[in-house]
Amino acid sequence: MRVYLVGGAVRDRLLGVPVRERDWVVVGAQPQELERAGYLPVGREFPVFLHPQTHEEYALARRERKVAPGYRGFTTQSSPEVTLEEDLQRRDLTINAMAEGDDGHIVDPYGGQADLAARVLRHVSEAFVEDPVRILRVARFAARYADLGFRVADETVQLMQRMTRAGEVSALVAERVWQETERALGEPRPEVFFETLRACGALAVIFPEIEALYGVPQPARWHPEIDTGVHALLALRQAAQLGASGAVRFAALTHDLGKARTPRERWPSHHGHEDAGVPLIEALSARLKVPSAHRELALLTARHHTLVHRAAELKPATVLTLLENCDAFRRPERFAELLLACEADARGRTGREHEPYPQAAYLKTALAAAAAVTLPEAERRGLSGAAIGEQVRRRRLAAISAVKDGARAPP
Repeated sequence: MRVYLVGGAVRDRLLGVPVRERDWVVVGAQPQELERAGYLPVGREFPVFLHPQTHEEYALARRERKVAPGYRGFTTQSSPEVTLEEDLQRRDLTINAMAEGDDGHIVDPYGGQADLAARVLRHVSEAFVEDPVRILRVARFAARYADLGFRVADETVQLMQRMTRAGEVSALVAERVWQETERALGEPRPEVFFETLRACGALAVIFPEIEALYGVPQPARWHPEIDTGVHALLALRQAAQLGASGAVRFAALTHDLGKARTPRERWPSHHGHEDAGVPLIEALSARLKVPSAHRELALLTARHHTLVHRAAELKPATVLTLLENCDAFRRPERFAELLLACEADARGRTGREHEPYPQAAYLKTALAAAAAVTLPEAERRGLSGAAIGEQVRRRRLAAISAVKDGARAPP
């Protein structure tokens, strides 16, 4: 029985980046041998065990064979006769198909070290086409390692295109698509995930609402990049650079979906695109089973980002209505995320990536001032609930007016 460290742990150690998790493959063993050694069996579809002390995963070396469409259409075979090279061959990318023995020797039968050095994401074999999830994984790795100079090999892009044309992407289940998307949104360059999917044609299948933005022009005065699809990914990149949460990144990506619904004769103007984007976000979220926090923030951003951008010119009454419509008094943390998504939108324009966004500070100050308003018990006596609410609202309006007057005052 021989044990090897495999996959991402080997890749990341060679890259000199933090190792996220460690997985092991066991060659030349039967399941009973690991159980007798105290390993806990946890695999349902193939033999996987948890180490009794470290709880890291140890899998018996296995072969895979495609028997049906989709990522679940596989049969697996584990036996002591399966070699390490056979186990590594079923993996997606060469940089993930390396193993390390307990003596530190790297087993690299498919050129993973060379591709690491060349900064190339390349499929191991033609078996890549058997699992459409690999398209999503390649796109996610491209998003993770883009800043290190990695690119997807031309032949791998061509293979992904072939898979898309064959309908393999359509066989993906919603939960797995969102799982990979959510992880990709958290990568350093999440926009590269969507660029990679578009390069192989999968974006139109998985995210048709985003694909529809490409070729839709915006006014060059406000959007030097012009193309709405380009802007959406620039906004996503800015959200990542701002250190935003996954929900904020999703909101930045989807805030302008309604522009794809603008009739061509009205281009490049997009009046009303805010509300037009709402059903598109709802449809995308329902189809991919997007978490409610992501969906709610995306809807809030789509509806209100234009007003947030115009905060400095809004009347105090309009600012108060905006705060109320966003439920900012009860959920100030979500309102802060809305402002961050709007800042990513504003900076997601060619040449304007470093412009300040004073709207956020102004609206946060207005919210704090309005939220601090109270109505003393003595003044509540004899008033109905509606009358109390009206008094509080008047005072909140006065507080916002004072903030606005202060913002206008000369230094």
